[in-house]
Amino acid sequence: MQGAFGSLYGSIINGWVMTTAITTLRTTLATTLANPGVWSTFAYPSSAPIANSVTVLPDDPYLVPNNQTRSSILPFARFKIMILVPLLDNQGNLNTIETFMVAVYAKLASASYQMNITGFSAPSTMSLATMDLLSTDCSIEVLSEWS
Repeated sequence: MQGAFGSLYGSIINGWVMTTAITTLRTTLATTLANPGVWSTFAYPSSAPIANSVTVLPDDPYLVPNNQTRSSILPFARFKIMILVPLLDNQGNLNTIETFMVAVYAKLASASYQMNITGFSAPSTMSLATMDLLSTDCSIEVLSEWS
């Protein structure tokens, strides 16, 4: 296989992949993405979306078994990382969400677990009763373990 998936499967076959348990992975991701004073970070979908936040959400499909090795079947856990900023004016909010996207990529790149990440979606608006938000998301796939 080529690209990121190829190196990931090569790592699995050679036996040196560091995995994270599914039961703690969402919290681990939220801790990795934390940026106090800049945005709020949530490991679970919040009951009311708020501006200047990064949320870790289950993606579809959520758990995908990996049967590429003979010795074990490890799952991939799939998540969406959603970024929300206030929708006040087009230029300011677009600059803010772009800054947040770059910061999220940098934080994920420094993580100690194996993952694949997609590009961010085009920003879109989310209308709430209290305010309007600008949102974007990306998907990540993390090699995990069944615990």
